[in-house]
Amino acid sequence: MSFVYPPQAIRGTRDSDCRSGAPGLWSAVGIEPMRSLLVVQDALNTFLLVFGSLFPIVNPPGSAFMFLAHTRSATPRQRADLAGRVAIYAFFIVNGSLYIGAAVLTVFGVSIPALRVGGGLVIAVAGWRLLNAKTGATDRDVEVETTPEGLKSAAFYPLTMPLTTGPGTIAVTIALGTSQPLAGGGPSLALLGAVAASLAISALIYLCFRFADRTEGLLGRTLTDAIMRLFALLLLCIGIEIIWRGIAEMVRSLG
Repeated sequence: MSFVYPPQAIRGTRDSDCRSGAPGLWSAVGIEPMRSLLVVQDALNTFLLVFGSLFPIVNPPGSAFMFLAHTRSATPRQRADLAGRVAIYAFFIVNGSLYIGAAVLTVFGVSIPALRVGGGLVIAVAGWRLLNAKTGATDRDVEVETTPEGLKSAAFYPLTMPLTTGPGTIAVTIALGTSQPLAGGGPSLALLGAVAASLAISALIYLCFRFADRTEGLLGRTLTDAIMRLFALLLLCIGIEIIWRGIAEMVRSLG
């Protein structure tokens, strides 16, 4: 069976029209709208992939209790400023890991398993200190200094690294950055979807950290302290799990 197109359809589809994207036969049969729909769907899929992978690891609601444990002596205004700084730092860490994380590790000769082992140790130590903090988290080893210099320093370490976006987050984000469609090269809506996902995670971090004291007011000091210690135990276990995975990957690489 052969198909014969009407002459008026053929006249509107010169090669130059097809290359330049001018309306013609392709637009008439719906090719361009379908392609646009696929591009938007690709961006949405990337957003869901990045957001769904990072949210359980970053865990803004759970991290907020540990943030509060470190900032009990800070004023609400200082805590709000810290929450904003942590959210901004987390945004840049996630995007930096997505796009240049693998290249940075290659330059310094650091492998993902080594990153897991070293970072897991840092997370495990932070979880252990929180777990053994005095009631109310008033231990000086846990709380940050409320001086301007101390707050600026604590915003990155330890509040952003490793308590919020630690090595586990970085390792997962680097793996996402080396996978399709993010490794396709060149700007695309897929990259925009990844940036939107990291922006959404950062916004959740800010909101959860900013109003952590109000959450404590609803739950009460005793229940909040118990939840904080529960998440500290989970943080310790996460650190050990990251170390274990790193060691396992090292052993497999030797075989």
